[in-house]
Amino acid sequence: MPDWTWRYEGYDPERERVRETLCTLGNGRFATRGAAPETSAGAVHYPGTYAAGCYDRLVSTVGGRGVENEDLVNLPNWLPLRFRAAGGDWFGPDVFPPLAHEQVLDLRRGRLTRRTRLRDGAGRVVAVEQRRIVHMGDPCLAALSTRLTPVGWSGELEVESALDGAVTNSGVARYRELDGRHLTGHATGAVEPDTVWLDCRTVSSGVRVALAARTRVGPGPPRASVLEPGPLAAVHRLTLAVADRRPVTVDKTVALHTSRDPAIGDPLTAALDRVAGAADFAGLLASHTTAWAHLWRRAELDVANRAGHVLRLHLFHVLQTLSPHTADLDAGVPARGLHGEAYRGHVFWDELFVLPFLNPHLPEVSRALLGYRCRRLGAACRAAAAEGRRGAMFPWQSGSDGREETQRLHLNPRSGRWLPDHSRLQRHVGSAIAYTIWRYCEATGDTGFLYGEGAETLLQIARFWADSAVWSPAHARYRIRGVMGPDEYHDAYPGADRPGLDDNAYTNVTAAWVLARALDLVGALPRRRRGELFERIALDPGEPERWEDVSRRLRVPFHQGIVSQFDGYGDLAALDWDGYRSRYGDIRRLDRILEAEGDTVNRYQASKQADVLMLGYLFPPDELAGLFARLGHPVDDADWRATVDHYLARTSHGSTLSGLVHGWVLARAHRADAWRYVHEALTGDVADVQGGTTGEGIHLGAMAGTLDLVQRCLTGLEPRPDALGLDPAPLPQLSDFSLTVRYRDHWDITLRLGTGRLGVGVSETDDSPLTVRLRDQVVTIAPGSSRTLALG
Repeated sequence: MPDWTWRYEGYDPERERVRETLCTLGNGRFATRGAAPETSAGAVHYPGTYAAGCYDRLVSTVGGRGVENEDLVNLPNWLPLRFRAAGGDWFGPDVFPPLAHEQVLDLRRGRLTRRTRLRDGAGRVVAVEQRRIVHMGDPCLAALSTRLTPVGWSGELEVESALDGAVTNSGVARYRELDGRHLTGHATGAVEPDTVWLDCRTVSSGVRVALAARTRVGPGPPRASVLEPGPLAAVHRLTLAVADRRPVTVDKTVALHTSRDPAIGDPLTAALDRVAGAADFAGLLASHTTAWAHLWRRAELDVANRAGHVLRLHLFHVLQTLSPHTADLDAGVPARGLHGEAYRGHVFWDELFVLPFLNPHLPEVSRALLGYRCRRLGAACRAAAAEGRRGAMFPWQSGSDGREETQRLHLNPRSGRWLPDHSRLQRHVGSAIAYTIWRYCEATGDTGFLYGEGAETLLQIARFWADSAVWSPAHARYRIRGVMGPDEYHDAYPGADRPGLDDNAYTNVTAAWVLARALDLVGALPRRRRGELFERIALDPGEPERWEDVSRRLRVPFHQGIVSQFDGYGDLAALDWDGYRSRYGDIRRLDRILEAEGDTVNRYQASKQADVLMLGYLFPPDELAGLFARLGHPVDDADWRATVDHYLARTSHGSTLSGLVHGWVLARAHRADAWRYVHEALTGDVADVQGGTTGEGIHLGAMAGTLDLVQRCLTGLEPRPDALGLDPAPLPQLSDFSLTVRYRDHWDITLRLGTGRLGVGVSETDDSPLTVRLRDQVVTIAPGSSRTLALG
């Protein structure tokens, strides 16, 4: 029987922030961390609420200079609900340790339940059962139901229910030197008999944020009820008569609107209207549960054992970060979800790991997320022009408007020094965007998007790569110079006076792939559309000829038969891996260790995460071999195995994506050591393997990537124009599972993988048969039927 609950027993302040992250509830529009409502932000707790795409920009002074950063804004806290015996201490887990404590996240229903027994300084005990939802059906509502039971005493209970606008962005310790005061213009008010409201705006982006909270009690009316608007908070104070072992219930319903919401006028009016018309908690819970049931049916995944339990948690967090409600918004894929403030809520390249999983379940969400990129094409073209290039240069970190948000400085917590940050040189983000556009259209057949905004974006990315490639007579090859690869450890050559590396293999191979796909697209576009597009972007008819030439003659460096990460990589020094492990234990962030020692990782053959091996993640073996052959570099299975082994021994896995990519590559190669890396990817957040980073937000790309590892890597799922391709490569630890996918017009295809067999079922509601290609075998499956295929 699948386990749909994620449970924590006992109260552990040292683990509380990780629990708050993993117990975050959201609906694709906004999310709230799983902090207890009676707690406030500090060393132990961080009750943050974040709305997708709601950013603000501030200038801070660091080291005597102004540093500008844009952050995903921590919105006013709607959670506050505290209680005490009349005249006594406020009950709370950090004043007196709970007598008993349990927290249960119900994944199926999207509900967080907390059961705890608290005692005050006078020895009075209250048993608390608290249920919380962020509504999946109505994306502007959240609710909190608290049942309070006095144990061994009777009298009066004072309750405060509040909306708190005195919040800042302070959830990440290394950012605390930066200004985090993003909210201003606070106004509060009340609507009798039971509602308070708070209205404010962000400092520079001017986004209006309005919340309204309705608080009701039962079974009887309160003895007293006072609504108290204040300068930064609005409080509803209640006095309840309570008796020993007789529970009372406090239900708090909250509406949250911003001026970025579609189909509203004034955010405050919208919030007040919505909370006034909201059902009671029971009604909200019922409609919320129904909405989650519909969503789970669109993304069914049933994997046995502990791995299946973790995968279900990952799927829960992916769905509540990127739900169908996301399709109505102008928002990208936040690298850390809506779960915290790490990376300032920015959008990196994580759609590369997220969208391939979403495509066969929520294609409308994938298209909306790609739309976020396409709407910022103008900014990317202006960025390229500023570098003297044609085409589109997308930023490594993106936020509200598509400009480069990557910080100029970053803090090494180990040395305490602020250092130059050159990661904006990761130009390969453009290839990631082109890749997700192409794979989305392969999976869905959405030629409307491909021939429309998708075509313009993809061609402009190809144009940038063609214009970045410089012919080298000495090598008789095109070169792309001054970039960084996915590795991130290497940002310059040892002793160089400027940042950047030449001929990063991942960058060059993916650039060649983009150029080849752009040529395919030009050939497929209807003639009139092609002419309009060429005129619109002023594309010279001769440019595709250059694309063809560059796509075949980009340089890929090698050393000793190994694909080199970049030109000169083979000349770098060997690192004493055993020595560093014996001295430091955890060397995931080897770059910080070496910098604190006065050294630099640029001197060594050492990688933070997969770089060259990312090619094996993106491209099936046949396609990757074809790419290398197109570039004039025959790479056979033995060459690729040697390349894999080389980097396996030289990677510190300082990113949660690293275990995922290595596990994927090894699984497709039928390597026995694949599970070690897959297991690390599965446990990255639940075990906080990066040492404190999960408390700052989930790693959304890694979570979605583990789901896609089951969905595509282990099944060999490959949507093709003429058939659904399958080529299973199960792991012994993940060899028995089922999942449901959508492919083109087929909305409900079930895949069941077992020992030596693959079952494929087609919904009876589909209009046409499904064609499946299993290696060299082609079968047709009629609607309403299934086939079991032997794997051999």
